[in-house]
Amino acid sequence: MSSKDGSSSGGSDGEAKHGRHELPDDYEVPSTAVEESESPAESEDTEDSADTEAEAAGKPAKFKISQLDPRDRVVLIIGLVAVVAFGAIGGWIDYRAYHEHQNRPQRELFLEAGKRAAQNLTTIDYHNADADVKRVLDSATGSFFKDFERRAPSFTDVVKQLKSKSTGTIAAAGVESASADTAKVLVAVTVNTEVVNGPPQPVRAFRMRLTVEKTGDDAKVSNVEFVQ
Repeated sequence: MSSKDGSSSGGSDGEAKHGRHELPDDYEVPSTAVEESESPAESEDTEDSADTEAEAAGKPAKFKISQLDPRDRVVLIIGLVAVVAFGAIGGWIDYRAYHEHQNRPQRELFLEAGKRAAQNLTTIDYHNADADVKRVLDSATGSFFKDFERRAPSFTDVVKQLKSKSTGTIAAAGVESASADTAKVLVAVTVNTEVVNGPPQPVRAFRMRLTVEKTGDDAKVSNVEFVQ
């Protein structure tokens, strides 16, 4: 009977132990369970302590945009945008400078052709009117050449009859626009005219817009327009 009691008692103790789910003495709690049970506050404290330890060790702490005040974030974003924008503008300016440097000889060619044509048109002496008219034609091309060639005989006759002498002086000149083969050149010129047996003539100022076209290694004027 005692054996029955003993077995009964032992069974009761075993059932009790299993009902309470007791763990073995050498059981270790997994570390992941502890980490998952940490609260957000404890996590932030851990990050702050990590930054403090990094500073103590002489290492820079991690920069977090979330730590900035909203106004400071806006300033930071504007600053970054400005850096990118100024970088792009700087590259564009460098490109324009390089492009203009590469095209400078051609622009100079157009400019000199425009200045030469403007001076030839306004410098006519009755003593050598034929040579002066020929010089104008030599610097012309296209429609301007055809038009001036048609008018040249009557123009020469008038100059010889009046015994006039005009001298043009370039006051200012510049390239208004230019492409690979043509350009618009603005020229300001003053003209002093003398007429034999005539009254003194006032000095006149003209402004011209000349269309200059590249012709081989040279450039000539294809159109002349007087502007205000």
